[in-house]
Amino acid sequence: MSTFLSSASFSSSVLKWFDKHGRKHLPWQQNISAYRVWLSEIMLQQTQVTTVIPYFERFTARFPDVKSLAAAPIDEVLHLWTGLGYYARARNLHKCAQTVVAEYDGEFPSTVDALADLPGIGRSTAGAIVSIAFQKRAAILDGNVKRVLARYHAVEGWPGQLDVANQLWEIAETYTPKTRANHYTQAMMDMGATLCTRSKPRCTECPLQGGCVAFATGKQSQYPGKKPKKILPEKAVHLLMLRNPAGDLLLQQRAAQGIWGGLWSFPEVAIDTDVHGYVEDHFGKVSALEEWSSYRHTFSHYHLDITPVLVQLAKTPNAIGEAAVHWFNPHQPSELGLAAPVKKLLEKIAQLDPRASATKMATSVTKSERKKRK
Repeated sequence: MSTFLSSASFSSSVLKWFDKHGRKHLPWQQNISAYRVWLSEIMLQQTQVTTVIPYFERFTARFPDVKSLAAAPIDEVLHLWTGLGYYARARNLHKCAQTVVAEYDGEFPSTVDALADLPGIGRSTAGAIVSIAFQKRAAILDGNVKRVLARYHAVEGWPGQLDVANQLWEIAETYTPKTRANHYTQAMMDMGATLCTRSKPRCTECPLQGGCVAFATGKQSQYPGKKPKKILPEKAVHLLMLRNPAGDLLLQQRAAQGIWGGLWSFPEVAIDTDVHGYVEDHFGKVSALEEWSSYRHTFSHYHLDITPVLVQLAKTPNAIGEAAVHWFNPHQPSELGLAAPVKKLLEKIAQLDPRASATKMATSVTKSERKKRK
C-alpha cells in the first residue's frame, strides 16, 4: 500500500521533476507579467495548450497590455476570440481589463482575494496569477491539479461538488510550498497535462507514483469522480443566410447575454418556420432559396441542430427590426466577433462562385417549397 509523502517531500519531488521535465518555453512563460499570466489562464480554461498558443500570440500582438485591451471595442475582442469558444470568457476578459484600469490604474492586484473579486477570475486563476506573476505562495486547483490530487489521495466524488472541491482545496493548500511557488504551480499543471492524463496516464514517469493511492490500487480511471450524466435537450433552428444583390450577407448582433452573446450571427428562426414566407414578411422579396444540409453543434448544456438556408434577396431591405445589423462582404476581412459555425458558413459562401451559385439557386426547389406546393 502507498505511503503519502510529507508536504515538503511532495513539493520537493514535484519541483525536481519540473526542473528536468517541466514546460518552460510556452509563450506566456516568456516576459512573465500578471497580464500575460491572467490572459493565458483565462484562455486555458477548458481549452488545450496547443489550441491556445496562436490565440495568445494574436491577442498579445494586438493588445500588449491591459490598458490596450480595456480601450478596445468589444467587437474586436470577440473577433480575436472567434473559434476559441465559451465566449463569456472573452466578455469577462474585457470587463476585467476595464476594471483593472479604472480601479487599479492598470496594475493587477497581488492578492488572491482582490483578484478573485474581478470579473471572470476565480480562486484558482487568482492563485495562478499570484504564484506565477508575483512569486508569492498561493494554491491552485484547475482541472489538471484536481486530477493529480484526487488520484494521489483517492478522493471520492465529482470535484464539481462543494464538499469534494473543499477537500481538494485543503490538500492543495497543504502541499503548496512557501518557496518556488511559481515553479510548483506550473509543475502541477504540467504533470496533470502530460503525465496524469484522463486516459492512459504515464504513471511510471510520475514523481508521485510511490505515494499515489490510485496507482497502488490500479484504480486511476475512477478518480476524479465523473460528473453525473444528464441527457442534453435538443433544439433545431434555421440560420438564414440572407444575401443582397451585391453579394453581402446580413448579420445581426446577438444579445450580450446567452449563447454567442455579443457575437454576430445570421438571423435564426424555429425549424418549423415557413422560411420563404418569413423572409418575404420581414426582409422583402425572395429571388431564390436553397436549403443546405443540417448539422449538429453541441454546447455544454444542449444540442443545437442547424439547418442553413441561403436566401437571395431581390433588393437590400431599407429597415430591419431593432437589432444591430451589418452587411458582411465574405470576400473581405472583418474584425467582427463571429460564432464559430457562422464563420465556417461564411467561409463556405466565399468559396462559391456568386454567378454560378445564383444560377443554381434559381433552379433549385427546396423541401419547404415542395411542402408549400403540396
